[in-house]
Amino acid sequence: MSKLIISTSNSPKAIGPYSQAINIKGGITYTSGQIPLDPKTGNLVSDNFDEQVIQTLKNLQGILIERNCSLSNIIKFTVYVIDLSNFNRLNVIFENFFDKDSYPARSVVEVSKLPKDSQIEIEAIFYDEG
Repeated sequence: MSKLIISTSNSPKAIGPYSQAINIKGGITYTSGQIPLDPKTGNLVSDNFDEQVIQTLKNLQGILIERNCSLSNIIKFTVYVIDLSNFNRLNVIFENFFDKDSYPARSVVEVSKLPKDSQIEIEAIFYDEG
């Protein structure tokens, strides 16, 4: 098995000793958890939950673009939130971000704290023919 470490300026740099994503050659890519950091500044984009979700999805999209993939390549998301009462708001954003025929599988888990006091972190698995 051969693996490729993914690194892109389309998404925020890793804030610890980990890779943005790892591709298993000719198959699946696993991303590290993305939080709503501005890729240029490394700062949280906002304290607003909705804006944080959108930025986090854009950061994941940056990794997809690096691999010449699109949102339809996503197989599964694991979503971590600090307040599960935002579940319905999360669903509305996902409905607007994805085509109805390409919703990925998804888990949503409430946690007590996330890096940089983010309200959300999302990791993805996607199919990557590259």
